Amino acid sequence: MTAPQDDGTSSSPWVSPSAGRPGTAPEAAPGAAPGATPDPAPAPTPGPVPPPAPPSPVGWGSPASSPGWGAPAAPPAAPWGQQPPAGPAGPAPAGPPGPWRPAPLQPGIVPLRPLGLGEILDGSVRAVRHNPVVMFGLAALVTTVAVALQTLVQLYVAGLVAASLGDALAGTDATGTDVGAVSEVFSMGLAQSATQPLLLPATSVLTGFLIVSVSRSVLGRRVELREVLRTRRVWWVLGFAVLVLLAEAVVGAAWFALVLLLFSQQQEGAALALLVLGGILYVVALVWVTVRTLLVPPALVLEGKPFRATVARAWRLTRGSFWRLFGTYLLATLLVAVVTSLFLVPAGILAGLLTGVTGSATVTVVLTAVGSVVGLTVSTSFLAALVALLYVDVRMRREGLDLELARAASEP
Repeated sequence: MTAPQDDGTSSSPWVSPSAGRPGTAPEAAPGAAPGATPDPAPAPTPGPVPPPAPPSPVGWGSPASSPGWGAPAAPPAAPWGQQPPAGPAGPAPAGPPGPWRPAPLQPGIVPLRPLGLGEILDGSVRAVRHNPVVMFGLAALVTTVAVALQTLVQLYVAGLVAASLGDALAGTDATGTDVGAVSEVFSMGLAQSATQPLLLPATSVLTGFLIVSVSRSVLGRRVELREVLRTRRVWWVLGFAVLVLLAEAVVGAAWFALVLLLFSQQQEGAALALLVLGGILYVVALVWVTVRTLLVPPALVLEGKPFRATVARAWRLTRGSFWRLFGTYLLATLLVAVVTSLFLVPAGILAGLLTGVTGSATVTVVLTAVGSVVGLTVSTSFLAALVALLYVDVRMRREGLDLELARAASEP
């Protein structure tokens, strides 16, 4: 082994920090004579340089692993999958912490990832609270106008039916009081059933408007009322609802006509069997079509594709998600029915009491209309938000829409 001097290189002596400053003398060793030049320090003996310690992994947001001044050094980490030795203060943790996972991004009413049932229901309520001017104010305005028109038509139709029925029962043995009571009850029920489809345009257009607000609330943004009213694709939602209603009416009319035909040909057994089995099949088909077309309104409003292509695409989106969509929508419908009954039942009881006192069914119609306004406002707002969130959830599961929404939420 050779010294550094043997290689022709000399090691620089240790120099005090004060030697580098001008005007200062080199520091003398203790005990040396004044003015003597200090002897050079002996060169250090070279030895093996220890390798640098590998940096310890530090998780996102965790403090640095190096201890502070005077802090005890951390014990060495145990190999992966082994228990670390017990220290004087007790056993150490069972193992190293798991990998860090970021929290799901949630700029708005729901997290941007596939949603659970509770998150969808909670997000529907949050959507109403996030933009109450559109979700509740606009819904109350539209339903009030629609129910008012339905009530006026209902009173007019009920008057015509009551007059015709009174003339038909005039020649019977029934008294005038019985004829009036029967005709009034029958005419009100028939008029209400006949005018119920008048609410379809209002609820369809309103659903399209509310879907626009929910789509912005997912990104944490609030849309203005004037911007919602400028949405033109809501008329496609109305057109689709009318087409579905016509298809249901044609199928139901054909089934009922066939039952009447069998009765007219004295085939009561076949007519009753068709009436029961046909009714069950009609209800099952109605539920199936409703679920398979559940995502058509949000697709028509939020996507810029043609009408036919959008309906076909929404039909394909529900493929493989039928039971999840059916269960969620059924539970939401039951919840809405319970909440709506909290307004309709007291209104009906009060209307019955006032009708018994005044003897006029007009009071019943008016009070029922007031309860219908409140119930329709709540139900339409909640169900529109639910359908919009179901559409977002299905697209996040199948198409990675959460990445696009996260990118859109980060944009100004």
